[in-house]
Amino acid sequence: MTTTAVPVLDGDTAQRAFRATLDALAHPGVRAALPPVAAVPAALLPVLALADLDTPVCVLGDTPDGAWADALGTATAAPVAPLAGARLVAALRPLAAGELAAVRTGSAAAPEEAALVALAVAGLDGGPELVLSGPGVPGSRVIAPRGCPPDLVAARTAAAFPAGPDLLLIAPDCAVVGIPRSTRIIEED
Repeated sequence: MTTTAVPVLDGDTAQRAFRATLDALAHPGVRAALPPVAAVPAALLPVLALADLDTPVCVLGDTPDGAWADALGTATAAPVAPLAGARLVAALRPLAAGELAAVRTGSAAAPEEAALVALAVAGLDGGPELVLSGPGVPGSRVIAPRGCPPDLVAARTAAAFPAGPDLLLIAPDCAVVGIPRSTRIIEED
């Protein structure tokens, strides 16, 4: 059995992670920096900062014994839920086709019921170009993350605005880019 230390964020680190998450979502496609925490996967940091006992969480790509989900539940008292029921998702591994479409999207009447997905990516440069536009983006902005789900654009298009998940693309170095549900994504050819 693997032992995972309970990742409790001190007040300053939690506040910095919360602020970086808000900045990333307020400025789609602009890099923000999460505070690094030793031995904690970067994609887990926003969930640690935001989770509470009323917010169902899901950890994808956990250790075989579910150690990160257990540690997250211990640190935050958040209930662990399946992917479709979680409000906060920490994807520590690349999402397979169809998984992004399975997260909570909310509805036109209750878009706030959608999930926030903190998605680990290989890097924020060198991947296929995605053009972002919409609120918070003057004109358009191009990002090129590596390791996004193969159906990212299709899954986001299927969830008609104002529904849809908010996304945080998080590199191993704790750099983060937000793509809120209000942001349109077009894949460059």
